[in-house]
Amino acid sequence: ILMVDEKGKNMKCLTFFLMLPETVKNRSKKSSKKGNSSSSSNSKLPPVCYEIITLKTKKKKKMAADIFPRKKPANTNTTAVQQYHQQNLNNNNTIPAPNWQGLYPTIRERNAVMFNNDLMADVHFVVGPPGGTQRLPGHKYVLAVGSSVFHAMFYGELAEDKDEIRIPDVEPAAFLAMLKYIYCDEIDLAADTVLATLYAAKKYIVPHLARACVNFLETSLSAKNACVLLSQSCLFEEPDLTQRCWEVIDAQAELALKSEGFCDIDFQTLESILRRETLNAKEIVVFEAALNWAEVECQRQELTTTIENKRKVLGKALYLIRIPTMALDDFANGAAQSGILTLNETNDIFLWYTAAKKPELQFVSKARKGLVPQRCHRFQSCAYRSNQWRYRGRCDSIQFAVDKRVFIAGFGLYGSSCGSAEYSAKIELKRQGVILGQNLSKYFSDGSSNTFPVWFEYPVQIEPDTFYTASVILDGNELSYFGQEGMTEVQCGKVTVQFQCSSDSTNGTGVQGGQIPELIFYA
Repeated sequence: ILMVDEKGKNMKCLTFFLMLPETVKNRSKKSSKKGNSSSSSNSKLPPVCYEIITLKTKKKKKMAADIFPRKKPANTNTTAVQQYHQQNLNNNNTIPAPNWQGLYPTIRERNAVMFNNDLMADVHFVVGPPGGTQRLPGHKYVLAVGSSVFHAMFYGELAEDKDEIRIPDVEPAAFLAMLKYIYCDEIDLAADTVLATLYAAKKYIVPHLARACVNFLETSLSAKNACVLLSQSCLFEEPDLTQRCWEVIDAQAELALKSEGFCDIDFQTLESILRRETLNAKEIVVFEAALNWAEVECQRQELTTTIENKRKVLGKALYLIRIPTMALDDFANGAAQSGILTLNETNDIFLWYTAAKKPELQFVSKARKGLVPQRCHRFQSCAYRSNQWRYRGRCDSIQFAVDKRVFIAGFGLYGSSCGSAEYSAKIELKRQGVILGQNLSKYFSDGSSNTFPVWFEYPVQIEPDTFYTASVILDGNELSYFGQEGMTEVQCGKVTVQFQCSSDSTNGTGVQGGQIPELIFYA
C-alpha cells in the first residue's frame, strides 16, 4: 500500500503478507499426508488474524470549515472552480476531475456542485410548455431536504418511482432559480422571471424563496407594473404585496391606468380597480383606460375590435366607471362621442348634468373620494423683512428623507409679503442628481403668510431612508415671507421626515430658514 500526502508526495510504503483461505487449505493437505503430529496441538494451524489499525495523530481533529476558512480559493483552483460552475449553467456536464471534492472546503460548496449537474442524478425533470421544454437533472435526497412537496413525491406513501417527471406549468428559468436556492442556498432573481419563480416557490412550498420573491417585487414596485402585480398578488395570496400595490395604484392612479401593464390584467382585477373608491384620477382617464383594456381583451379572445365587442368584453364593468362625475367637457368631447354608450345612455347622462329632475342611471353617480394629501411643515414660524426674501432666478433647495414609502404630490410655498402677487414656479425633485419629477406653473398669493400649493403633474414615488432634493426657482417682483426656526426632523402622521441643507441652494434656503416650507404627499 502506497501512502501519499495531500500534495501527492510519497510518505511510506507498507507491504502486508495475507494468508488467504486457499493457502490455508493447501497447508492442511500437506500436514495430513505427513502424519507426523498425533496431538491436537500439533495438528492445528496458526489462525488467520484480521486487525483494524487506526492511525492517530497528536493534533486535535478539525472539521473542514476549521481547516479551510471561508476565503477566496487559491489561484491554482480558481480556474477549475469556475469551470465547474460554468458546467452547472450549461447543464448536463459531469465533472471530469477525479478529486473535485478537494476543490471545495465545505459541505455547502460541495453540495452546490451538484446543482444542474448530471453527476449522480437519479431523477430528471422536463420543464416548460410543449415546444419550450428543458431537461434538468436532479438528486432526490437534496430536493427532498429542500421541499416538502419533493419529499412527498420521492419518499412519501404515494411516491412514484419515475426517472423522468414532466412539469409543463413552470418556466425552465424559474425552476432553475428554485433549484439554485435548494442546492446552493443562493437567491438569484431577475425582473423578468421573478413572478414565475414565485409561482414555482409556492407550488413546491419553498417559503423562504417565496418571501424573497415578494420582497424583490415590493422593492421594484412602480406605477408601470402595479396593476399586473396586483393581479398576481391576489393569485398567490400575498396580502402584504397586494396592499403595497394598492398604495401605488391609488397615489399614482393616472400613471398606472395609462401603463401597458394595465391592459394585461384579468377581468376580476379590472373590476376591483374600477370599484376603487380611493383612485386618485380623473374619471375620463379611468374611462379611456377601460376602453384600452377592452381592445386588448378582444385580441386575446380573437374577436374583431369593434365597438360592440368592446362593450361585450367589458360587460357590467362598464357601469363601474363613474361617467356622471366627469367634467361636462370631458363627457361631451370624450365619452359621449366614443360610441361605447347607447343613445339613451348618452341622453340620460346629459340630462343628469343639466336637468333639475335627474333621471335614474345604471352608472355610479357618486364621485370617488380619492386620497387626502398630507402636509409636512418644517418651520415653526415665518417672517418678512424689507430687503428679503427676493427672487432673481436663483434656486431655493432642501434635502429630505422619509422612513416610509410616500408619494410627493407637490410643495407648499410662501407668497408675497407686500399684498397680492403672482409667481412663476419651476419645481423639481431629484435623487442623486437624477430628475424624478418637475413642473412649471404659476400660483397667486393673497398677501397672507399662508403657504400655497404647487403640484407635480403626477405624484413622485419616494423610497425610505434615501435623501432626495426638493428645489424651486421662483420668478416674481415682490418680496415674500420666509420660514424661521426650522426643524431637522418632523413627525407627520406615521411618517418621519428628516431635513438637511442642499448644495443646490443658491438663494439662502436651508434647514433653519427660507422657502419650501411644506412637502405635500400621499402615504
